[in-house]
Amino acid sequence: MVLSTAVWLKSSLSSGNGGQCVEVAVNLPGVVAVRDSKDPDGPKLLFAPAEWNAFVGGVKSGVFDH
Repeated sequence: MVLSTAVWLKSSLSSGNGGQCVEVAVNLPGVVAVRDSKDPDGPKLLFAPAEWNAFVGGVKSGVFDH
């Protein structure tokens, strides 16, 4: 998969001081890409949209809270 057309988005809650953040690209057909904002040329994780939506839903509902 070529990620050269990915439009990377970072949370508006992220600080501008280079903190630990992930960036997500949702503009790619059939895939959601995730990368480390501190290493934009490093590895990327790819998820099916349904997988990503399930993960985000779990985060929002507190499934991963300790």
